[in-house]
Amino acid sequence: MTFTVVGRCPRTRMLGVAMATHAPAVGNRCPVVIPRMAAASVQAIADPRLTLLCTKLMGLGYHAGKIIHEIESSDPNASLRQVGVVDAWGNAAAMTGAENGAYAGHILGQGWLVMGNGIVGPQVTEAMAQSMQTTDDELLEERLVRAVEAGGRAGGQADGHVSSSILVYGDEPFAYIDLRVDVHEEPIGELRRVFEWFRPLLPYYSERPYNPRLPRDDRWRDQQKK
Repeated sequence: MTFTVVGRCPRTRMLGVAMATHAPAVGNRCPVVIPRMAAASVQAIADPRLTLLCTKLMGLGYHAGKIIHEIESSDPNASLRQVGVVDAWGNAAAMTGAENGAYAGHILGQGWLVMGNGIVGPQVTEAMAQSMQTTDDELLEERLVRAVEAGGRAGGQADGHVSSSILVYGDEPFAYIDLRVDVHEEPIGELRRVFEWFRPLLPYYSERPYNPRLPRDDRWRDQQKK
């Protein structure tokens, strides 16, 4: 019951995942990113054990197609799952189990994929794919948010949305962006609002681990306006 975009930026090599769903706390259960290795979402009937397996395979450097094959062949309930992976070389692979119910499907692109289950129809993933195809010049995080917005405008999940999230990694072993909206009437719009508020602080939080003498974030933000 989720619609998701997974992508890699060919310029910065950042990897990320963004999504929205009817269930709460989707950002806690489905997305996983290993910097410079791969990004993925393990969803539909989410199983944290599969997410752990996916993470291990990504860390071993398996290409996207191999990861999907290993997950599908090891899970007796694969027909209930939906999994998508984009690896460090921009390869995209996904599986959508036949028992997902309602409409479920995925579209693969070069360096990205979109997928959804429990959505109103193929127009959702088609709108997300169109967004990814037409935003090559944007930063990855912006492309991901736009794709989720496009999916929402196309109808999104049949029974509405409660949570959304975006997770992006760059070179560092810690997240570049990790934003989540939970139990909200308009989680996609709220994700955009929080993202725009946080965006100016991205340089700050990238530098702060190595420069702990930086001022507090609100004071740093005020300094940038002068």
